[in-house]
Amino acid sequence: MNKFIISLDRALRTVSGVGTATRASPGLHAADSVLDAAQQRHSAGLMRVNHVGEVCAQALYEAQGRFARSPALRRQFAAAGREEEDHLAWTAERLRELHSRPSLLNPLWYAGAYALGAVAAKLGDARSLGFVVETERQVEAHLASHLQQLPEQDAKSRAIVEQMAADEVAHGEAAQALGAAEAPLPVRQGMRAMAKVMTSVAYYL
Repeated sequence: MNKFIISLDRALRTVSGVGTATRASPGLHAADSVLDAAQQRHSAGLMRVNHVGEVCAQALYEAQGRFARSPALRRQFAAAGREEEDHLAWTAERLRELHSRPSLLNPLWYAGAYALGAVAAKLGDARSLGFVVETERQVEAHLASHLQQLPEQDAKSRAIVEQMAADEVAHGEAAQALGAAEAPLPVRQGMRAMAKVMTSVAYYL
C-alpha cells in the first residue's frame, strides 16, 4: 500500500508539472534575450514537447523500475528517474518564463507511457533495457532537431536542451552496459510513430 501511495503521489505531481530539481537549471546563467511573439510561441511549443517527454520518462522509469526483476536494474531506473526529474523541473520552469503552460494532455501521456513501461518490464530485464536504449536513441535525435529549430538567441532553452541531450546519452549507455537486448524493428518503428503523434499534438496542446 505504501508503494502504491508513493507511486500515485509521484504520478499526480508529474502530470501537474511539478518537479524538484537536484541540479540548477542549465539556463540559469544563460543570456536572457528578447524574443518576438512568434519566436516565444515557437520556443514554448518546443519546450512543451520536451516537458511531455519528461512526463513520459517519469512514467516509463516508474513502471519499469516497479516491475523489474533485478535489484540492480531497479536502482538504475530510480537513478535515471531522478535525473529525468531535473529535466521535468527545468522544462516546467522554462515554460513559465516563456509565459506558457504544460500540455493539457499530461494525464493521457503519463498513463500511456506507464502502460508501455509495464509491458516492457514484463518481457524481461534485457528487453526492458533494450526499450530504454531505443527510447533514448530517439530522444537524442528529437533533442538534436530542437537545437536546430529553437531561435538562435534563445540561449536559456538551448542550454537546457543541450544538458538534457547529454544526460539521455548517459542513460542509454548505462542501459546498454547492463545487457540490453536490441528492440525488434517493428517495435522501433511503432515507437517512432507514437513519438511523432505525441510531439505533433503536444506542440499545441
